[in-house]
Amino acid sequence: MTNDNALIVESAISLLLLLIQVPATAILFSRLLKGPRRFPPIEPQQPTPELLGSVSVVIPTLNEALRISPLLVGLSQQSYEVREIIVVDSKSTDGTPELVKATQQKDPRFRLMTDDPLPSGWVGRPWALHNGFLYSSEASQWFLGLDADTQPHPGLVAGLVKMAEAQGYDLVSLSPQFILKYPGESWLQPALLMTLLYRFDPAGINTEQPERVMANGQCFLCRRSVLVAVGGYSSASGSFCDDVTLARNIAAQGYKVGFLDGAKVLKVRMYEGAMETWKEWGRSLDLKDATSRSQLWGDLWLLTSVQGLPLPILFSYFFLLPQFPQLPLLLLLGLNLFLLVIRFAMLIAIAPSYDRKSAKGGWLFWLSPLADPLAVLRIFLSAFHTPREWRGRKYI
Repeated sequence: MTNDNALIVESAISLLLLLIQVPATAILFSRLLKGPRRFPPIEPQQPTPELLGSVSVVIPTLNEALRISPLLVGLSQQSYEVREIIVVDSKSTDGTPELVKATQQKDPRFRLMTDDPLPSGWVGRPWALHNGFLYSSEASQWFLGLDADTQPHPGLVAGLVKMAEAQGYDLVSLSPQFILKYPGESWLQPALLMTLLYRFDPAGINTEQPERVMANGQCFLCRRSVLVAVGGYSSASGSFCDDVTLARNIAAQGYKVGFLDGAKVLKVRMYEGAMETWKEWGRSLDLKDATSRSQLWGDLWLLTSVQGLPLPILFSYFFLLPQFPQLPLLLLLGLNLFLLVIRFAMLIAIAPSYDRKSAKGGWLFWLSPLADPLAVLRIFLSAFHTPREWRGRKYI
């Protein structure tokens, strides 16, 4: 190929990539600019008399013995705003029920139940939460779903309910502070989290479009009257991202839904190591069960453009080192350097969302942008694959 032809091909490829990336960059920038206006992180608070017995807590469990103890301790430290704590166990075989029963001896608010056999069309987690909701007291004003891997601070429930009532929320969920322990997850997990931050408004911003609402079922507070009106978890029965599916269905009916920063009141230890993080968390991050096909494709385009491509494009340039770079190529390089600077700057923004004090190789957090192409690849792999097994349960 002659030099002239090579320059033409180079310019054409650069222009094509610019056409793909520039609109996506504009969308990303418009979302990130909302950050300074977001609602501040939730603070722990002491309860006041009007909150007495206002909250029913429901926890779905399936073989959680190795990680549920911090949750049981944290819930025991919540005050009189918590009427009852219902653990819905799906026939665990690892001693989870025994741990709950031992806690029940010290705190009578705890109750252990076993959910009914899983019906066709239901996924295990929403089925357990639905059973817990049906079993909970009608005298409670609020339903709080918590995952077994969460670690609530004292004052979490009171602070969450007070904020929800003050802001008029019908449903609010929290983004936690993630506990990191090993080098691989310190490198990979922030890149996977960034796929969510790039697709949706920052935590603490009220999203007007129901189909763009974000939610986190690890800490999911909803007015009981609202759950009654929508039939509990039935509208998210077959969803592997039931939290987002249910939140969007509730928002679509005109209720006020919020997603806020809970790093000061809630920690979570999700998965052990990079491989488990890749397998378990990665296959639900696409949110396809709560997303239209067109929206899913739009999100994949956005992630590819602003998170997946910058590093390969910059590495390709420095590897090939063209002698006479044309204007389109220079513009392309400038755009991707800008995206890379934004990505590293985002590490400063999300650093409070990670507890790295006891992490081995915690410094790899600062190199997580190098994992971005892998994170985007994981979303693609998940987007076109329906899970057949989830937390030990097989689905046909």
